[in-house]
Amino acid sequence: MIIYTKDEIYRHIQLNHETIQVIDDAFTSLETKNVAMPPIMRVDVPEHNGEVDVKSAYVEGIEMFAIKVSSGFFNNYKLGLPSGNGLMMLINSVTGQPESLLLDNGYLTDIRTAAAGAVAANYLASENARTAGVIGAGSQARYQLKALKLMRDIEQVTVYGPTEKRVREFAEEMEKDLGMKVTIASSPEQVVTESDVVITTTPSKKPVIKAEWLHPGLHITAMGSDAEEKQELEAGILEKADLFVCDVREQSKRLGELHHASDSDAMFAKAVELGEITSGKRQGRTHDDQITVCDLTGTGVQDTAIAVHAYNILKNYKAGSSIGKRNQLTQLT
Repeated sequence: MIIYTKDEIYRHIQLNHETIQVIDDAFTSLETKNVAMPPIMRVDVPEHNGEVDVKSAYVEGIEMFAIKVSSGFFNNYKLGLPSGNGLMMLINSVTGQPESLLLDNGYLTDIRTAAAGAVAANYLASENARTAGVIGAGSQARYQLKALKLMRDIEQVTVYGPTEKRVREFAEEMEKDLGMKVTIASSPEQVVTESDVVITTTPSKKPVIKAEWLHPGLHITAMGSDAEEKQELEAGILEKADLFVCDVREQSKRLGELHHASDSDAMFAKAVELGEITSGKRQGRTHDDQITVCDLTGTGVQDTAIAVHAYNILKNYKAGSSIGKRNQLTQLT
């Protein structure tokens, strides 16, 4: 088995157009290949506002598949720590032998989640989108904004979050990194009304966006709802949207925004899976005035895609340490 450290992974794996295409292809594989993707296993740790998810997917024809353990402990900012963490293991699809352990501290999850947001924006946001709004100011908010900037010529950003210090740090960092004006909003409503594209990145258990705030041309990517009790969008938003897209219908119905729909069966029938769009089976946005919404709950196929992609890159750089026959770590050269 080859072990890759977080420093090696950070050094060689980046959020870029290549990575976004990898995740685009992963969604397409859900429509064009045989994929075995079990339901998410989750362990809740309410005492510390935390959760641990286990995700996996085998994709026909790929030599390995990932088993990913991902944690979200949402009080960590009080300790000066990121909320997300985790690791990935790659299993040989032929022999079942563990091939690699990616000790990424949740970085690959951040990258693949942001890339999924970029894929959604590419097909669903207006080509003329120039203003973006972000609700939430954690690490994923940063990655999502950077990913969106790769897809659209965003010129101005509005951000809202409940913690003034974190929002201020977000604004300062994004202005420096992306070279654009970032305005701190006084409310989520301001974010929505002033933006062409809105991204929600919160662990909220009650809606942060109301249906009455929607306006023609708006696109929303909601990626915070990945458990039954979480909800970022008022249920009426799904009904009001001209096009409602999710990563996987069944998963969105179980623990995503679709879970909270007043008529979940009707919305289930209305929902389009992102893979249907990336594969060309269905259309994304067809005109500038449409209101589009995408619910991203996170899928095992994304984890397998990003883990195999990272492994191939790291292997080419001869990074990592190998566990030898005597269970000793040997640095690869």
